[in-house]
Amino acid sequence: MQSRWIVRRGRRLIAGAGVVVATGAFAFAQGDGRPMSPDGSTQAQVLGEWKKPARQAFTLGGESYEDGQWIDIEYGRPLKRGRDLFGSGENYGKATLVGDQPVWRAGANVATRLKTSISLSIGGRTVPAGEYTLFIDLKPFAWTLIVSRWPAQKKYDANDKTALWGAYGYTPDKDVVRTSMALATLPFSVEQLTWSFVDMTKEGGKLAIMWGTDMASVPFAVVAR
Repeated sequence: MQSRWIVRRGRRLIAGAGVVVATGAFAFAQGDGRPMSPDGSTQAQVLGEWKKPARQAFTLGGESYEDGQWIDIEYGRPLKRGRDLFGSGENYGKATLVGDQPVWRAGANVATRLKTSISLSIGGRTVPAGEYTLFIDLKPFAWTLIVSRWPAQKKYDANDKTALWGAYGYTPDKDVVRTSMALATLPFSVEQLTWSFVDMTKEGGKLAIMWGTDMASVPFAVVAR
């Protein structure tokens, strides 16, 4: 009886050790547990006014920005990690098209999302206040920004045909804007993919994406209320 108990216990210990080994291998593969592409976001506020409050604000200049409208971009932030990001020749941009994605998600994981509390003019088209997905069609020396009405899946669901994970299943029928982006070569290399608002004024600016030594941008303007 005791010998059978010892055998059974031994088997459980061996199985448990296998789980520990497997878990250890996974932890080693994942490093310190951080995702390969951390989540990120960038914001801008437009149309507001800087005003001095009755009590000094703890901001640069001691003023408060009042009545501003928010514009946000939420996206996954892959790292370069020494890779040739976009390639060249007939292979240009193909590394970004994971699986059967027809366009680049311009980030990682969940599709890149533009959220705006005010209507914007992008590429000569009006983008009403709301949430959109952003994609980029990559061609050598020609990037096209796509603003789409496709909703973004927050978790991958192959059976959900009403929303997209990344750019899987993207079709152009929900495009709101397709517009050329201005390309520039940076004097330095950006390690982690970065969306940013640049050259901002009270009434608009540019949406810009930077990765490696490449920067692509497109102007936008606030639509008068």
